[in-house]
Amino acid sequence: MLSDLLVLVPLGVVAGLLSGLLGIGGGLVFSPILLLVGLPPHQALATSTLAIVPTTLGGTWLHLRQGRVQPAAGLAIGLSAALSGLLFSQLGGLLSGWQLLGLQALMYATITLTITPRSGPELEGAEAPAPPWPALALVGSVAGLAGGLLGVGGGLLMVPLMMGVLRLPVREAIRLSTLAVLCSATAASVTFLALAKAQGAIALTLGGTASVAARWSAARLDRVPETLLVQLLRGLTALLALDSGRRALSLLLG
Repeated sequence: MLSDLLVLVPLGVVAGLLSGLLGIGGGLVFSPILLLVGLPPHQALATSTLAIVPTTLGGTWLHLRQGRVQPAAGLAIGLSAALSGLLFSQLGGLLSGWQLLGLQALMYATITLTITPRSGPELEGAEAPAPPWPALALVGSVAGLAGGLLGVGGGLLMVPLMMGVLRLPVREAIRLSTLAVLCSATAASVTFLALAKAQGAIALTLGGTASVAARWSAARLDRVPETLLVQLLRGLTALLALDSGRRALSLLLG
């Protein structure tokens, strides 16, 4: 059992590096890994959500300590993410495994086709007006849906939404996304633990390792060009759309 957990450590590092840089929870890496090691879809998604909690905690703490998150904006998106995560975590059992994976594939494909870097004077360092809290609350509910229902943090949905619809700079969107993912995953994990769906040892191994890497990469977020961050997001979502779609089709036909 110990050797099996140690195999997950480098994978947790990869997820943590991506979490700190892109504002995601690591679920996009955790879910395929857990499916690959043989967990059934519902258990894999629940374990992934639990692992997201420590992964995003390190990055969130760093951003808050540095004063990079506006309190009102953080409260709006975080509270909405937590409440919606608690709600949608109750609904995952209503869908079959192939349907959950099919929704993941659709989500990833949509992001791949729609996310683009901002252009013109808004790019790199320009000040953007603070978005209204109802808009941020609505974006936060996306995190709850993704974390509670699909086992992913929702950052891959929230970051493009905040960039494209709310016109936030990518780094501000990433910081708010990290906070929202932490809130939604924490709330959803309460349900999954109560229902004994999540594998605690696996989640803590992945999440604990990822949290260290996430804090390291989050501290270096300002050094990465916006265009590179967007390219990383698009590349990841394209690969994950193909993987989730393949697994959903396999379950449906098999």
